[in-house]
Amino acid sequence: MADDEGGPDMISFRELARRLVSEGVVERMTHQRISQIRKEDPAGFPPVVQIGRSMAVDYRRARPYFVGRKLRPGERTDLKDRPAE
Repeated sequence: MADDEGGPDMISFRELARRLVSEGVVERMTHQRISQIRKEDPAGFPPVVQIGRSMAVDYRRARPYFVGRKLRPGERTDLKDRPAE
C-alpha cells in the first residue's frame, strides 16, 4: 500500500486486475484485458511505468479510471469499421 504521505501505490497489471475484482469495481478482469484497454485508450489510461517486462500503474489513478469506465458488454468491436455489404 501507499505510504501515509500520499505517495503512489505502484502495482502490476496482474495485481491491478486482482484488486479491481476483489474490491467489486468490475466483475472480472485479467492483466491481458488491462493491457488491451491501455492500447485502446492511450490518452485516457493512467500513466504506465515499465519495470523489466512488467507494466506498473499507480492504483490511486487506475481505480477511478476503471470506476468511471463505460462498460459495453457484448458489443461487437470486430464489426466497427467494416463497410456494409
